[in-house]
Amino acid sequence: MATVELRFSALPEHVRTARLVAAAVARRAGVDEAVLDEVRLAVGEACTRAVGLHKTGGISAPVKVLLIEEEKQFSIEVGDEAPHAVPGERAPGAGPGDPDGEADEDEMGLAVISGLVDDVEVSAGEHGGSIKMTWPTTPPPTILA
Repeated sequence: MATVELRFSALPEHVRTARLVAAAVARRAGVDEAVLDEVRLAVGEACTRAVGLHKTGGISAPVKVLLIEEEKQFSIEVGDEAPHAVPGERAPGAGPGDPDGEADEDEMGLAVISGLVDDVEVSAGEHGGSIKMTWPTTPPPTILA
């Protein structure tokens, strides 16, 4: 199993770099060329979400992206350190004036990711959350001499 770890400051301008790195590593791992646009879009959406959560929460820690190459699959895990609320509760540190629009935007981002990726796992807790997306890979063709 090979893993590439990328950490970047929670700034929107770094999301593009994360998308490019993810697509390059996915290509090398054997993800089908036809799926690479979906990989880029999904990673961009997940990273944009993490950047937004960090900015909203005043968190200076970097956003973490793990690119994991396994035998028959390739996974990307985007992690944030923003506290997430248990469904039905306010996020830790959320003030009474926080608009519901942010929660709606978060749900829209997750819906976009779910539409792009068949295998998605979302986890969240008081110390942060992650989105893990997985795609199948195809082995490189055997070259006969």
